[in-house]
Amino acid sequence: MNPTSIRDQMGRQISVPPKINRIVSLVPSQTELLFDLGLGEQVVGITRFCVHPIALTKGKTVVGGTKRVRMDLIDSLNPDLIIGNKEENNQDLILQLEQRYPVWMSDVNTIEDAYEMIFNLAGLFGKFPTAKKMITAIQSAFASIKPPSEALKVAYFIWKEPYMVATSHTFIDEMIHLAGYENIFQSKNRYPEVTLLELSAAKPDLIFLSSEPYPFKASHIAEFQKACPEARVLLVDGEFFSWYGSRLRFAPAYFSDLRSQIEVP
Repeated sequence: MNPTSIRDQMGRQISVPPKINRIVSLVPSQTELLFDLGLGEQVVGITRFCVHPIALTKGKTVVGGTKRVRMDLIDSLNPDLIIGNKEENNQDLILQLEQRYPVWMSDVNTIEDAYEMIFNLAGLFGKFPTAKKMITAIQSAFASIKPPSEALKVAYFIWKEPYMVATSHTFIDEMIHLAGYENIFQSKNRYPEVTLLELSAAKPDLIFLSSEPYPFKASHIAEFQKACPEARVLLVDGEFFSWYGSRLRFAPAYFSDLRSQIEVP
């Protein structure tokens, strides 16, 4: 049968087999999405960061990380389709992979982008009804978030040595806003380096230390508290701020729990 021409979220035309039976996913949040769409059997390869759903990803071949992969392992899997993301995957890696295989790319910066990604990716496999139900559930969950009486200003840290924050034009920034906060750092550089002196001068109400990509721990709180004695410093689950697949269904409940923690005197 002749290949089918499709367009990915970056507007690229790619040719895929009429029936896609073997998928390699290089994006953790989209790996989880594929399983939740009922496509777990078709997923043959994942990254070491694709940890959800835990019970089902254990039997899959780990081909590497999101920036580097073992090409020999991917070749051995003979995928019909590789799924990547503009931000998470290295451009050179994608260019190399698409010389051998169809590569479908997502580009997600807003909640609307996430809905489009879910719907379009599901459509490749005839899973439109499942996607519609999922998107409706996500929309309903976010609609239930009550706006705060005051939009507290947040500094969201993603990395240490050097310190880096998520700023405007990122999906994390979108989640910060939807959770009811204001991102104190706005920049054309989506993930700029920030010193503790700059952090102190910005005077955030809250400092969020994310669990990923850098795994901040309780031991890191003291240095931020010293720089900003009047701010609340909290460890936050980065999956709920940065994963843009089916995990979005549970993000609003997490944000509500976080709000309760913050509002405790």
